Amino acid sequence: METRDIFRNISPLDHRYSLSEKDVFDALVPWLSEEGSISACVKAEIALIKAHLTVRNDPAASAKWQGTVTVTPEEVYAEEEKTRHNIRALVNVLKKTVPAEIAPLVHLGATSADILDTSLAFRMKGCCKEVILPGLRKLEILLCDFAEKEADTAQVGRTHGQHAVPVTVGFTFAEYVSRLGKSIPEIERLSNLLKGKLAGAVGAYNATSMLVKDPEELERLYLAELDLEPSEHSTQLTEPEYLLRLLLEYNIAFGIIANLADDLRNLQRTEIAELREGFASDQVGSSTMPQKRNPWNSEHVKSLWKTFMPRVMTFYMDQISEHQRDLSNSASQRFIADYITGFCLAINRMSHIMESLSADREKCLLNLHSGGGILGAVLAEPAYILLAESGVSDAHEIIRKITLDAEKKNISFGAALAAEKDILKRIGEQLVKLGSGAGTTEPIEAATAFFARPENYKGLAAKKAKELADKYRSIMKKA
Repeated sequence: METRDIFRNISPLDHRYSLSEKDVFDALVPWLSEEGSISACVKAEIALIKAHLTVRNDPAASAKWQGTVTVTPEEVYAEEEKTRHNIRALVNVLKKTVPAEIAPLVHLGATSADILDTSLAFRMKGCCKEVILPGLRKLEILLCDFAEKEADTAQVGRTHGQHAVPVTVGFTFAEYVSRLGKSIPEIERLSNLLKGKLAGAVGAYNATSMLVKDPEELERLYLAELDLEPSEHSTQLTEPEYLLRLLLEYNIAFGIIANLADDLRNLQRTEIAELREGFASDQVGSSTMPQKRNPWNSEHVKSLWKTFMPRVMTFYMDQISEHQRDLSNSASQRFIADYITGFCLAINRMSHIMESLSADREKCLLNLHSGGGILGAVLAEPAYILLAESGVSDAHEIIRKITLDAEKKNISFGAALAAEKDILKRIGEQLVKLGSGAGTTEPIEAATAFFARPENYKGLAAKKAKELADKYRSIMKKA
């Protein structure tokens, strides 16, 4: 068969990414390539032969055949030029390969979808187990490690792109530890639910009823060879929801990783600069600006998600097939391989990011103290809470006006608050009651010390980061 220089391939998956992400590409080839697809169909056909031999209890035939054959994609494609039918082409090639006494059993009682749907489930389950889950677990552990490492690193929280109240870098990453950590076991569960079939042209076991007393037992034997179970109900197709649910959970995990990539990209902005991706000594950030160190890996992950996330619409559309079967999924379903490849590329790229990611703790602290324009303004919340706790019903409005005064006078929030001695005293009294008086029982001193160090107001951020890192690292290592 004609071969092609990879740079003459149209899809970037088959030239750019097959080179830059060679390990991922090589791991996916046995499951997602056309060679892998044909190999899986051969496995399904051999499984069917073995099931027939078991039901017939024919030790003589079994002894003459060890169940190993070699069929190449080139042979099948050459035959398909004649048959114009991919499975019939495979069957014709296979019949010439197995012993003559075995040949009548090839594809006996099966329809094309019995092989195609079953082999697809086999490939999707294998790919998930051998490539996707290991990649996700590696990424999850890297996230856990980073969350734990930076659990106490003070950072300003952000809502609506504005400074909110303090958190920690570890707490920021614990969000993704938790979200991805729940998706991974669900992916594993759904992959184990994938089903196959040997129910014939309309799913009613018409053909196999002519061959054996118990067609469902033949189906179970066939699928057991491939570590699958039968779809509860089949038309010519297995129920599509088994695969659909798995693909949708992939998309959930993909979205989580893309969300993380977006946060990482923004936290590397020059004016924020709290995080930084690794940058190789020979790496170039810009073709014209030598100083540039762009967060291109995070941007790349987001771009992969933008490319492949919309494919989910096709997954939904493939859920529908008229009556017992139409062929409207014949082309679209082939592109599941592209989607999974894009997903795996994103997983791998994010793992590379996490392996070299660093937090600039000094810049995190500087940003936190800046208050987004009013020094110390991130402590307006505890000021309001403590003042309200002291019995002041309009505490929120009082503190809001103090922040406006600080902004107008271009002074820190702490300085503006210090000018309001009665309010500061009330707040300080509450801090002393809480044991947060920085070693003093004098209310004004306690309040002054508190508002000078916003990094101390971080709630349970560090604790949650450590707990979640420990929890999900343990789950990943037990898997």
